[in-house]
Amino acid sequence: MKTVEFQNLGLTRDLFGQQNINLDKISEAFDVKINSRGNSLLIHGDSRNVSLAEKLLHQFYHLMENNFCFNEADFDSAINTIKLNNQTHLKDIFLTTIYKTVKNKPITPRNPAQQKYTEAIAKNDILFSIGPAGTGKTYIAMALAMAAFSRGEIKKIVLTRPAVEAGEALGFLPGDLAQKINPYLRPLYDALYDMMEVEKAKSLMEQDIIEIAPLAFMRGRTLNNAFIILDEAQNTTSEQMKMFLTRIGYGSKAIITGDITQTDLPSKIQSGLVEAKNILTRIKGIEFVYFSKDDVVRHKLVSNIIDAYEKKQDRK
Repeated sequence: MKTVEFQNLGLTRDLFGQQNINLDKISEAFDVKINSRGNSLLIHGDSRNVSLAEKLLHQFYHLMENNFCFNEADFDSAINTIKLNNQTHLKDIFLTTIYKTVKNKPITPRNPAQQKYTEAIAKNDILFSIGPAGTGKTYIAMALAMAAFSRGEIKKIVLTRPAVEAGEALGFLPGDLAQKINPYLRPLYDALYDMMEVEKAKSLMEQDIIEIAPLAFMRGRTLNNAFIILDEAQNTTSEQMKMFLTRIGYGSKAIITGDITQTDLPSKIQSGLVEAKNILTRIKGIEFVYFSKDDVVRHKLVSNIIDAYEKKQDRK
């Protein structure tokens, strides 16, 4: 049994959550019982679990003292981080601001994997980000690109992904070219519009400072002083991946994201992302960052769904 007290009643209420929902999450995660009264808590349970729950509460309270405003996903990620590694200092993750959105909301890492991802791009010109959906691979990449642009480190942002479902042959689809390719690029637009005003983004796209295009449009180009993001890279062929990687010019950085378990390529065609993982790992200036289901920052059911599919795959 452990008694925990906090000084600021207002921060304490936010920490506990509406109707103590955050305390309930901690109780379930660490198998402890928590009784609250005012700004104090009584935690019952196994001594190690009580210690972990107390550590999480104190660390998150200190974050709030540093004006950190958290949402449900942040709190869930913090619980999972402490469960996986009780030596982690949450402030080293959540107080690292990558970029501030148009609404002045700071975009920060939410777990050690995202923190490593953020640090890796500063040391390497090419970064591969591999892992399941919901781990923030594309969103963090976009934030890193926007941050580099705002600091004047690059002059252009290029966002691309393969339109594999149409086999890159878009002629049979209705509409003009933009209408044909937009459905494949929508996730990139969504991330972009979350970080800057729509009109500002459209203006930068009209000036060709921000370019969003299918991967096939990269052929024959050399991209200097650019931040290039290749999304859904598991759907590239070997030839497409080689073509993309050889587009990178001086002063440029590239992030390649993908989930090698979700390729849409025909069964006989090897994913360019899988091949790159196998042959490029020892090249200086290229780094691979891997995410797992434990790094999912969407609804907690997403992690459970990924786990269920992985177990099914293991049984085959």
